[in-house]
Amino acid sequence: MMGTMETRNGTEDMGRLLQEVEAAARRAGEFLRREREHFTPERVEQKHAHDYVSDVDRGSERMVVDELRRLVPEAGFVTEEGLASYRGEELYWVVDPLDGTTNFIHGLRTFAVSIALCRGREKELGVVYDAATDEMFSARRGGGAWLTTRKTETAEGEGYVRKPLKVSNLPFSQALLGVELPYDAQAYAPFGLALLHDLYGRVGGIRMNGSAAIALCHVAAGRLDGWLEKYIGRHDYMAGALIVEEAGGRVTDFEGSADYTMGNNIVATNGEFHNQLLDEVRKHRSKL
Repeated sequence: MMGTMETRNGTEDMGRLLQEVEAAARRAGEFLRREREHFTPERVEQKHAHDYVSDVDRGSERMVVDELRRLVPEAGFVTEEGLASYRGEELYWVVDPLDGTTNFIHGLRTFAVSIALCRGREKELGVVYDAATDEMFSARRGGGAWLTTRKTETAEGEGYVRKPLKVSNLPFSQALLGVELPYDAQAYAPFGLALLHDLYGRVGGIRMNGSAAIALCHVAAGRLDGWLEKYIGRHDYMAGALIVEEAGGRVTDFEGSADYTMGNNIVATNGEFHNQLLDEVRKHRSKL
């Protein structure tokens, strides 16, 4: 057990905690990969229209919550599947045990474990583990953002390479943008389809990947230049948003506010064209 946060305020201690959280995310990701090998459709439940959950989501969440509770016993939890609770604690974990459930169900290899530690509205650290690619994205407030990948196996055994993340500097006209069409089609379609119509042909390209956490990390890594979505929860974006910010990017809500951590919508960019993308959002905001 790492003890309480009062004993871990230093940079070195937060760095050690981040490593522990990365290890917890990696173990949960390994569980997801094993379960995917023999996953069957019978294990799927529908929470809402086109919004799914399985026993794998719950199993991963149980693993993550148990480990995080040992690391910071006084912290509460905001989790997607609700296996732990938040009772107003100053410190709380925000956990998505399987971001990209629909991808996972269909065998599409884009799904992740996402974990953030928050203090009030401040994000202290964030970890997103891409379980399919074995890529670990992480950040701590004021400490930068990092990507850790596994080295090719050598005679000395396996090791990891850790490198800093930095957003791109491409302009709007060349940007590869990530967008999503969320589950609530009736509410989002008038806005989302109009926005896509306006963006198509004016930017470098448009992609959807089905995982908010991974998409945000791709912005941080410069693989995407911007991304946005609405009708998502804090568990979807909290860790990824910190990783973008620490990689030099900008994150706001659809209104342009940097105080987005209690909302359900996110715009993340490399910062070069953030206001321009917000202008595009505002043109169609009345349709929401």
